[in-house]
Amino acid sequence: MGNLRSPYLEGIRRVVVKVGSQVLAPGGRLDDEVFDQLSAQLLALRHSGLDVVLVTSGAVAAGRRQLALEDRPRTSPLQQAAAAAGQIALLERYSSRLTPQDQPVAQLLLSCDDVADRRRYTNARNTVSTLLGLGVMPIVNENDTVAIEEIKFGDNDRLSALVTQLVEAQLLILLTDVDGFFDADPRCSPDATRYEFVERITDDHVGQAGPTTSGVGLGGMVTKLEAARQAALGGASTVIASGRESRVLERVLAGESIGTWIAAGRRLGSRKQWIAYSSEPAGLVTVDEGARRALADRGTSLLPSGVTAVEGDFARGSSVRVAGPDGAEIGRGLASYSADDLRRIAGRQSDAIREVLGYKYFDEVIRRDDFVLTADLEEC
Repeated sequence: MGNLRSPYLEGIRRVVVKVGSQVLAPGGRLDDEVFDQLSAQLLALRHSGLDVVLVTSGAVAAGRRQLALEDRPRTSPLQQAAAAAGQIALLERYSSRLTPQDQPVAQLLLSCDDVADRRRYTNARNTVSTLLGLGVMPIVNENDTVAIEEIKFGDNDRLSALVTQLVEAQLLILLTDVDGFFDADPRCSPDATRYEFVERITDDHVGQAGPTTSGVGLGGMVTKLEAARQAALGGASTVIASGRESRVLERVLAGESIGTWIAAGRRLGSRKQWIAYSSEPAGLVTVDEGARRALADRGTSLLPSGVTAVEGDFARGSSVRVAGPDGAEIGRGLASYSADDLRRIAGRQSDAIREVLGYKYFDEVIRRDDFVLTADLEEC
């Protein structure tokens, strides 16, 4: 049967490594030995010629010690305060180990808003690309000091997938406190079996993943599978492995059977990746059967005549879900009109838009280039 990972190892030039709080700060306290080992491995990857982007958790955990908080902060202001204090300590841990070895680093703090806005997304991509071109290792974290929802966002799992797409990496390595993805929780089921290789994440896989049991991090296995599915859209494989395993990064890239390898999928264009995952849809547009067939089978744009209902309060350019008359999602796209305007023109012909609204942006309410089919996401 051979090593199923080998074909995916060929041509890897850029790697995103995400390390979770439960690896860096077991019990809520930063572990210097872990930082020593991780930094040495990151340097080894760089010396092998790979571009490396590090997505790190741990700011809130680091801030707990500096603010003398015994338990994980429960309120948003306390979480933000801990993140603000912890960011300094976290970056110092990496910088003190990497910079003296002639590996410069730079910090990037990102929030959902930074990737939801196409212009800011492009600016972030340009910044990271420039840093990599200069030989700098970007260290990315969520901007927890000002963002509230992002603190509950899955312990940076989704952020790491977005960064993987942002930099067009070929591999995402998620370092956690378990040895990979199992068919049951290995901490509760001694007979649980680790998946060595997964060609494509299915709903059955997601059903086997349980919630987080960590008192430090927020992400569970479900968020890691979702991150892997998202990374696959960008043509990147994902490995879920233990961050406590000796030389884990080097062994993954050597093709060893360590952790769980989730294969890359069929790559979508960067714009459609952004549409699919850059932000949560702000509303729902329901269409009739004719429009459903046109979208799903012929890849057309969505015209106002096919719209039967509009839910939510969204602005022009927002991401929205599109569902058929049975409620099943067809896909998601960028609305050419706001929710209020779309309600006014729903069911009408395109040539009536100007008469109803007093202006017209486009004949289509969602243009075909701004729409991604759910079926395409599931195939990746």
